[in-house]
Formats: sequence, structure tokens, C-alpha cells
Amino acid sequence: MELSSTDISQVKDVGPVRKKALIAAGIMTVEDLLYYFPRRWLDRKTINNISDILMGAKEMTFSAQLIKTKAFPAKNGQSRLNAAFSDGTGMITCVWFQGGEYISKILVEGEDYILSGTPKYFRGWQIDHPVVERMDKEENLRNTGRIIPLYPLNAGLVSKNIDSRTFRKIIGNALDSFGKEMTDTLPFSIRQIRNFPDIEMSLNDIHRPTADSTRKLALQRLKYEEFFHLQLVMCRRRMNVKALPKKYRINGSGELLKQVYDNLPFDLTGAQKKVVREIYNDLKSDKVMNRMLQGDVGSGKTVVALLSMVMMTGNGFQSAVMAPTEILAEQHYKVFSSMCEGLDIGITLLTGGMKKSVRDERLSSVAEGRSSIVIGTHAMIQEGVEFKDLGLVIIDEQHRFGVLQRGELVKKSDSAPNILVMSATPIPRTLSLSLYGDLDISIIDSLPRGRKPVRTAVRTDSELAKVLGFIKTELEKGRQAYIVYPLIEKTGKSDLKAAADGYEELKDGLFKDMEIALLHGKIKSAEKDDIMNRFKAGDIKLIVSTTVIEVGVDNPNATVMLIMHSERFGLSQLHQLRGRVGRGSQQSFCILHLGETDNEDTKNRVKVMETTTDGFKISEADFELRGPGEFFGEKQSGMPDLKLAHLIYDRDLLLMARDDAFKLLSEDPFLSRNKELRDFMNNKFGDKVKFLDYS
Repeated sequence: MELSSTDISQVKDVGPVRKKALIAAGIMTVEDLLYYFPRRWLDRKTINNISDILMGAKEMTFSAQLIKTKAFPAKNGQSRLNAAFSDGTGMITCVWFQGGEYISKILVEGEDYILSGTPKYFRGWQIDHPVVERMDKEENLRNTGRIIPLYPLNAGLVSKNIDSRTFRKIIGNALDSFGKEMTDTLPFSIRQIRNFPDIEMSLNDIHRPTADSTRKLALQRLKYEEFFHLQLVMCRRRMNVKALPKKYRINGSGELLKQVYDNLPFDLTGAQKKVVREIYNDLKSDKVMNRMLQGDVGSGKTVVALLSMVMMTGNGFQSAVMAPTEILAEQHYKVFSSMCEGLDIGITLLTGGMKKSVRDERLSSVAEGRSSIVIGTHAMIQEGVEFKDLGLVIIDEQHRFGVLQRGELVKKSDSAPNILVMSATPIPRTLSLSLYGDLDISIIDSLPRGRKPVRTAVRTDSELAKVLGFIKTELEKGRQAYIVYPLIEKTGKSDLKAAADGYEELKDGLFKDMEIALLHGKIKSAEKDDIMNRFKAGDIKLIVSTTVIEVGVDNPNATVMLIMHSERFGLSQLHQLRGRVGRGSQQSFCILHLGETDNEDTKNRVKVMETTTDGFKISEADFELRGPGEFFGEKQSGMPDLKLAHLIYDRDLLLMARDDAFKLLSEDPFLSRNKELRDFMNNKFGDKVKFLDYS
């Protein structure tokens, strides 16, 4: 029996009502149910008496009877809920300041509950927002001295009286009826080497553990398994790319490369030279290049990209650069054109806002091969854009594109093109291995000569006038500056000062004798270009902006950036913004305004920016604090689906799984000796990753 297609209703005690609620929660099959893991476990061997509470105690667990509940209307419209519990040795009050109405529906006076939380003394012992678990007498007896799993719940489940007790019951039924039919997709050889239990034992030890040691081992095995499957995908994709026939292979670097290199107004750093050599070796080899270039803001990735494309041009091939915004695409076009001035290199810009006549002419130039370097936005992947010999695809700011968009550009080539993806958002190593484990990775880990680290300081409302005075002094010295706001216009619900309001206040106040401009995403492209050109020329001294300047704005004379309400940004985004200054030889400054907040975690998070300018350290901290979804601002297409494993805390397991996956496929590339694993991988990943098409 295939449990991934066995309906949930086949499990004892799952009737029509429960089935509907479970399906709404994403649990449709027996396999879904068995892989619905607890969010935490309660060790009932450590149940405390209420009379044993001491001042300053950490989280404690009690078994007590609900005596009485009382709701209190609150000023903000939400009712506070108090619930008094007794275990015979003492009384404790549980308090909910939010969600009281929801909690009151699941509390029944006279029933026994397990309570977990941190007790404090306020007119008696109290726990704010505890974890509450109802336990009937039969289950109390059955589970005395055991480890009890607590499952994730939502309003839909609770409304149908499905709680952790229900899950323990129906998952137990599923294990009894179907546990022996579970297919183990982890090869026996790996389980033996890593000392992991089989899948049936692992699921039993997760859902109804008898000892903490076996529960932890099962948890390790299931986390490892998630990473192992993910790394098999990465390894198979990598092998597929390496196996492709290579049409676009260079014979040498070409005379053009020397000419462009000699034209550069600066010498490359050692890190840049190393990466150029890695790319040259890839382009010259008989394997298709599939490489990621990571580098901190201002590290010089753009010139590396240009030299890569010039090598292709010198060998008669075309290259395409896809950027996430028109501003960045236009800046690349200007920089590349400047560096290639006077040379026979056709450079074309393709964006969505071009006139039809201009677009048609440029499309013709691309299709006929007269344009050897093509720069654009997602407009390049639209219908009607044809290349003659597209041999190199470069994706800039990779994290802003989904996997499918990358694939659409690659399809513009008649044969597998070489691929270089670039990211100015340093990515933690474990995340790189998970999202981009199929790519070779190059890192530019040093800044160009003469650059000074940007001095960073966190300042509050009381210091804002002094900060603005400092900015004015810098402008009077001939420097330029940015002031960045998180919003364009202030809304009724927000207490944030918005860019439009700030601009009006500044231009009529402290900076009334200076040329300042407002820049945001809603401004038309032509006006945006005019502002940026005047800023670069020095006519505009101060730009008041939203995060539209995060990428694509490069002015070496800009030495100060003030970021308002920095607590509303992720650390990686703050680091990106900070990278807009410090691009010249002058000392530059980044001031992070911290809005009024009592949250110490928020303050400490922002203060990380004062301690380091290393983008990789910042990204690690940001990723750990906010998780992968928010790390990129929105959920990245292709993010790994991990239920248990954590990309930061479980990095050792990830590296172990990666080694094992790559070793297995090197010995058994099509998993012909591992049929269960092969069938599972095709079934689970076949619709998303076509390269897992085993024969």
C-alpha cells in the first residue's frame, strides 16, 4: 500500500468532520499524518507542584484542574482572560492578554490540564500566555512518567475539537495500522554508517517516545533525511549540467579582454583576479559553467561580470545580463559602455519601457548577433526576444528572481549556455548549499584598494537634530548624502515618518538653501533618471528616498546615509543600503535611526550593524533572527521544504547529508541500486525538477 496516496479516512477515529478539518490543515494522506510532527515535547517526569515554585524560576510544568475562568473587557477591544488552576498543593492564575476569546472556547471548568510557562508573583502566582494542554483522566494515567508530544494547532482544528490529545490518538492508530508499511527512503548502508534507526522506529520515537535519548536520535535521523533528499536534488542537477554537451566553449581569453583590461582606470584586487581565473577555466573547459559569484556590496562583481562577457565576445558568442530593476540594468549599461568605449563590442539595453520602434531595432540587433552583450530586466525573457548565439547568461541579484525566471532566460539559447549568478546579498553557507548547492561558488572577499570601512552608529529620536546638523556640515564640505525612509507616504495606521513628509520638512527647513530631491518607486523612469544623473553630477546634494536606492545607485561622492526607523528593516537590507556610501576614498558614515521601542531584542539586532561591516556575518545573524522566508523579503521560489531541520542550527547535519548524497550518486548516479529512494525522489520532486528523470 502506498501511504502517500492512502486517504486519511482509512485511519481509525478519522470521520468526515475530522477529515475535513485535517485536509484544511494540509493533512490529506496517511503519510501526511505520520509526518505531522510535534512542535514540542512535554516530559511528564518533570511535573512540578505549584507549592514548589520559587521566585525567579524558569519555565515550569504543572498538572492542575481548572477551577474558574473570568473575562475582563480591555480598552483596546480585546478581552483579557484569567483562569484559576489548582493541583491540591496551591493555586496559580493563567492570564491571556490577547486571544482570550479563542482560549476560553477550549477551557472547561473541572477538567485537568497540563500548564507550561514562566511563573511570576503578582498578587499570587501567575503565568502569562502559558501552553495549556487538556488531559483526561484515562490519558493522565496512561501517560504518567512519559514524554508527551504537543502538536501544532490552528483555529480550524480546535473548532472541530482536534487538539494534541486527538493527534496522539489518531497518529497512534496510524502507526499501529500502517507503521510497518512505511517505505524507508534512507539506504540501509547510510543508516548503518550513521547509526540511524529505520523509519518505523523513528516515527514511533517521535510520536510516542519512551525515552528522551531515542527521541533525540529519531529527530536527528528525520532532520538528516530532509537534508539528504534536498542534497540529492542538488547533486543530480549538478551532474545533469556537467553532462550537457558544450557548444559555447572559448579557445582563449581573446585580444578584446586585454584591451578592456588595459582600459580599466584601476587594477583588480587579488580576489577579483582569482574569480576571473575560475570563470576563465570554466568557460574554457568541456563542461558547461554553472557558477555563483558572491561578493559584498562594493566588492567589484560588476567588472568581473564584464570581463567574463568580453571573453565570450572575443570568441564570437553573445552574453545576457538580467537585472531585477530598470535602474540597475541602466547602470550596468552605462558602466559597461564606459569601460568598453572605443572597442568593437555591441552593447544593447532591453527594458520594458522602450518605444516600439526602439525596441524593434534592438531586438533585431540581438537576433542578428550585432549585439554581443545584452542587458535588461525580466523583459528579456518575454516572447519575441531571440538571440543568435547566447553562450553566457548572467543573473544579477539572484535572490530577487525565482528559479523559473532563471530557466526562461536559459531557454533563449539553442544549446546549454554557461551560467553565472551573482548576489550582493551575502548568503550564509548553509543556505547557499541548500538553495544553490548545484552551483560552483566563487566569493570576492575583499574591497577595492583605497576603500575605508563605513563608520556606523545607532541614534535615537533625541539625537536626530544633531545627526541632521552633521549631514549638513558634510554637504557644505562638498559631499552628498541619502536619507532613507521605509514608507513613501504616512498612513493612518502607521507611526512612521514617511519619505514624502520628511522631504517637505527638510527642503523647507534645515536644507532650504540646498538642492534636494525625493526618489521612490512610483516616480516615472525618466524623472528617476534625471534625478540620479543630477545627483551623480553633484547638482543635487541630498536624496530623500525609499529603498529604491538599495541597488543600482553608485556615487563615490556620497559619504553619509541616514536610515530612518532602521528597526523596520532586516539586517541584510540595512547592509545593502549602507553599501551605497563608502564607494570612494573619503571616510563615509551610516547613521541608523532607532524609533521608540522598549524591545531589547530589536535594539540589539540593529546594534549588530555597529560591530561589523562583514556582510557574511551580518547575513548569518539576519538569517538566524528572521528565518529564510523573511531573509529575502519574500519567500524565495525553490526554498527547501524543511519541517524539522534548521539551516543554521543543524548545519553539521546538512554537511553530513551533502557528503553522503554526493558519494551515493557518484557510485550509483541513477539510483538503480536504490529503487525505493529513486521512486520517492521522482514522485516528490519530479514535478519541480525535471532533471530527476531516471531511466
